[in-house]
Amino acid sequence: MKPQTCIIILSLIVLIFGCASPDAVKPDADQTVSPEDEIFFKAEKLFHSGSYKKAFGEYEKYYTQDPNRPFAVSALMKMGAIKLNFGEYEAARSIYSKVPVKYPKSSYAAAARVEILVTYYKEGNFEKVIKLASTLLEQELPDVYVARISVILGDTYLAMDAPEDSIYFYTTAVNKSVDPEKREIVNKFKQTIELLDMPTIQSLLEHIKDDFPRGYLLYRLGLYYAEEERYNEALNVLSEFLNDNPEHENAREAEELVEELSKKTVYQRAKVGCLLPLSGRYKVYGELALKGIELALMQMNSKDVNSSIEIVVKDTAGDDQKAAEAVEEFVQDQVAAIIGPIVTAESAAVAAQKNNIPIITITQKDGITEIGDNVFRNFHTPEMQAKSIVSYAIEKLELKKFAILYPDEKYGTTFMNLFWDEVLNYGGKVVGLESYDPKETNFADPIKKLVGLYYDVPRDLKHKEKFRKKPSGSQTRSSLEDAQTVVMDFDAVFIPDEPDKAGLIIPLLAYYDVDDVYLLGTNLWHSQNLIKMAEDYVQGAILVDGFFAESKVKEVVDFVKVFEAAYGKKPGFIEATAYDTAKIIFNMISRPDIRTRNAIKKGLFDLKDFPGVTGQTSFDDTGNVWKKLYLLRIDGDKFIEIP
Repeated sequence: MKPQTCIIILSLIVLIFGCASPDAVKPDADQTVSPEDEIFFKAEKLFHSGSYKKAFGEYEKYYTQDPNRPFAVSALMKMGAIKLNFGEYEAARSIYSKVPVKYPKSSYAAAARVEILVTYYKEGNFEKVIKLASTLLEQELPDVYVARISVILGDTYLAMDAPEDSIYFYTTAVNKSVDPEKREIVNKFKQTIELLDMPTIQSLLEHIKDDFPRGYLLYRLGLYYAEEERYNEALNVLSEFLNDNPEHENAREAEELVEELSKKTVYQRAKVGCLLPLSGRYKVYGELALKGIELALMQMNSKDVNSSIEIVVKDTAGDDQKAAEAVEEFVQDQVAAIIGPIVTAESAAVAAQKNNIPIITITQKDGITEIGDNVFRNFHTPEMQAKSIVSYAIEKLELKKFAILYPDEKYGTTFMNLFWDEVLNYGGKVVGLESYDPKETNFADPIKKLVGLYYDVPRDLKHKEKFRKKPSGSQTRSSLEDAQTVVMDFDAVFIPDEPDKAGLIIPLLAYYDVDDVYLLGTNLWHSQNLIKMAEDYVQGAILVDGFFAESKVKEVVDFVKVFEAAYGKKPGFIEATAYDTAKIIFNMISRPDIRTRNAIKKGLFDLKDFPGVTGQTSFDDTGNVWKKLYLLRIDGDKFIEIP
């Protein structure tokens, strides 16, 4: 049982209606009391003076002498109450059980059944309480008994750590009771709400229509949103609460909170902030991104004469502190959302999350979207690249076995692990794995290790089938003619490195007879330098990238044409990514149903297959982008898009 639940149960263990024992019965002033009934009135005096054991004896004497005496049923009820108060639950239950059997038409019959519920509750037999209470509530009972049974059920579910069920029964009890009992039940209800988490309150609000519980639930939900700095959501909920419950006991606190939150959430829906490095070492990337954003803005405002979108550009200079400070300035500028940054993304994302401003970063930085639900990323990731190229190699080319030759540094090891994982996910195998020092320019040793030429092989194994010699093609290896032969049990080799390194490695692979396999690379291979260095040896190589200016996709063709007309050159990946990001934001804030920053955030989460020039774009439930990337093949001196 949760500690908070225990506290509530201990503080409320005495049920609202006490033990429901009847009030003291006194003879009328002019009533003649028989000697037999004198015993009962003697028991009453003892009971109400606190002499319970003596009172029990007198009640029992009275009842056993004649169960048909006028006060016999009252005696039974008091006997049950005494046993209940002493914790003798089974004995109390046995006594109470006689009442509806012997006196079915008595007004005490229903009361006795309720007291039986209490005995089971006190024993902790909650399943019995629920089962018996359900049976009782199927009968037509006076409201006072329905209220009491509902309280017992509320307490029972609370003891079972199911406060959401308690809410339902306490609500029923409130509706069926009268003061002062109602006030006590409302207090129970309010304390129980404090135990509910946000998802539970949201679920209850979907099903409960009763004004009484909805008011308290809405207020509590508004507080939750405010505590999590989800200010737009808090304002929406608290406004609904005040509209429906203007006289509620929490109305004044809600009004004060709404006023405070309103100051934090004021924004201009047509104003967008742009965080870019326009000075410093990353200046060139910032300038490229700004071109893409400005082109998207020009198209948006020219397409819609009613559009009044404006951008507020701030220079981060590639500095974390400046990026965070710029976000705080955006708060004063009342921007609806933020595009960027390219670098310094973490500090900017933290500040945007704190101020509840949706931000779409243009970065590969690990874990950036984990900062909060206002943080998104529109940038192709290593995971996307690995998945795209492996799925094509296995599903389309029907390759099964792969080798990986990678630089022993962060980029290389990241792609090595991701590629390997994807191969396994798609049912393939990695049968060769070698790393090399990224500072070296001679890659002979790792290649020889990959194909089994590095270590001496015993003479008696040289002619085994697994060391069969492959044709060497046009290349000769006179120094190796008498050495062991090539072992190449893979269909493709993946090399995640920059074009200058790959341009040295690929011809060397052919030299060692690795010339009948597919070559696979990352977006870094999308460079004319690779073709110039490796020439014939790189033909047919397959790579993946986030943008391809020569694509025949209509969106890309139109974008490239307009970009060239505006800037006199073809766009690259940074310009295209910034262009897509800006179009996503501009389209979002232009929608008539988007009136709050929270609605912008929700709209981004709901975005599916946006037709961007960097591929069809969606955001997952963590804020990370997912795209269909471009697959390219080297053909002559060109890169050709693979449909």
